[in-house]
Amino acid sequence: MDGFTRVFVRERQRIVHLVRRIVGCDCAAEDIAQDTYLRLKDRNLDEADLSLVFRTAQNLALDHLRSRRVRRDHAHQAVHDTDTTSVSPEQAADSRARLDGLLHTLRGLPPRTRRVFLMQRVDGCTYPQIGKALGVSTSTVEKEMMLAMHRCRDFLRRQAHAESTPPAGERCTLT
Repeated sequence: MDGFTRVFVRERQRIVHLVRRIVGCDCAAEDIAQDTYLRLKDRNLDEADLSLVFRTAQNLALDHLRSRRVRRDHAHQAVHDTDTTSVSPEQAADSRARLDGLLHTLRGLPPRTRRVFLMQRVDGCTYPQIGKALGVSTSTVEKEMMLAMHRCRDFLRRQAHAESTPPAGERCTLT
């Protein structure tokens, strides 16, 4: 065990405690402590760098709070911006067709890729959590997510292109 790992293991409970006080969640505190370790493990750190470890954990905790607040505010705004009475039947049908197409795209993903995508986007799991749950490396999780996101983006681009292309036989005229 290298010097940094020894220091981290010894101070881990204090790091988790600090982060828990900031984020207010045991699970998030454990994840952030792990992220702190992963972020710093490849550096040549020792006992003298303990303040860097705590500062990194604190910054990651604050980043977590900011991203949580942005997600909450975005969801709150989306709820207030959505007026279901103003959606036409055509808009509802278009949205349903787009959702059906996206679900079809997700079903077409390899099983592990689909599971990684759903664990991250629906369940809110972190990449290290997903890797641990599936018994794969974080790097593999990242690659699976990139594949899933690429396929979803391709579908949405094709969908947007199809909507902007006039039907066959219909001419575009300038008015």
